[in-house]
Amino acid sequence: MRLGLFGGAFDPPHNGHVALVHAAKGALRLDRVVVVVAADPGHKRVATPANVRLELTRAAFPADEVVLDDHARTIDMLRAHPEWRDATFLIGADELEGFSGWKEPDEVLRLVKLGVATRPGHAVDIVDPERIESFELAEPASSRSVRARLERGEDASDVIPEAVWGMIERDGLYGRSSYTRTA
Repeated sequence: MRLGLFGGAFDPPHNGHVALVHAAKGALRLDRVVVVVAADPGHKRVATPANVRLELTRAAFPADEVVLDDHARTIDMLRAHPEWRDATFLIGADELEGFSGWKEPDEVLRLVKLGVATRPGHAVDIVDPERIESFELAEPASSRSVRARLERGEDASDVIPEAVWGMIERDGLYGRSSYTRTA
């Protein structure tokens, strides 16, 4: 059974995240994906509490297992979960560019393979084809750009799964409320 892991802050989860998992399942022949919400990511600040991001992520990935992890760094998470060894850890091509700056990147590659999502027409240099493989993602997006739209009061329902959008509006997350809905 081929296992995929997809970790992140998911602040908020958006269609690009969903598309990445869907594309990886097909291209990398993954039987199962565990979506790992970082409670306190060591690489970035989050706008929303971990328990809220967990519920939003569960709404975005209703067919996948979604878990909350307390480790700030990927290597620490992998060491805490030996059952995930030899899984394929899914990342975007932009994250691969900074991979050498991760905590113990060589050890991460020893414990898991990397599945790197690329944009159409933008190949990545795969330096270790035994441990890193790429797949194409047609719908790139970033949580940062989604949050920026929300902070400006814009409707982002076109880039956020419907169930997640409903929760954002219902709970007034990211500055949204019934008073800021746009037609």
